[in-house]
Amino acid sequence: MTGAPVVLRRVAVAAAAASAKKGEDIIALDVGDILSITDAFVITSATNTRHVRTIVDEIEKAMKEHASTPPTSVEGLDDATWVLLDYGDIVVHVFLDETRAYYDLDRLWGDVPRLEIEVPVPQAAT
Repeated sequence: MTGAPVVLRRVAVAAAAASAKKGEDIIALDVGDILSITDAFVITSATNTRHVRTIVDEIEKAMKEHASTPPTSVEGLDDATWVLLDYGDIVVHVFLDETRAYYDLDRLWGDVPRLEIEVPVPQAAT
């Protein structure tokens, strides 16, 4: 993976931000050997469109704060069933549960290596 430490840090920031807002089934894929346009995908799911937007907002905030960069492009906010955040070296996909199941990127990209990331488990409210 090109620029591995930087890419892995940015993947970890995006994954942690998704986790902080209870993103579900967060995975990171190393697509750099197959795609020339990006090095990694981060994929997560949400239970409803409001939840999708909340996760997207948290990822954007965390990436600006910890990785000093806004996305170069954001697609899909209008209906919020699949929002794509393009950060150049990583692309974050935030899906509505049903949309993720329909497009099944996990299976489509099943041949690429998964990146090992430690995603913090959100603490339950007390």
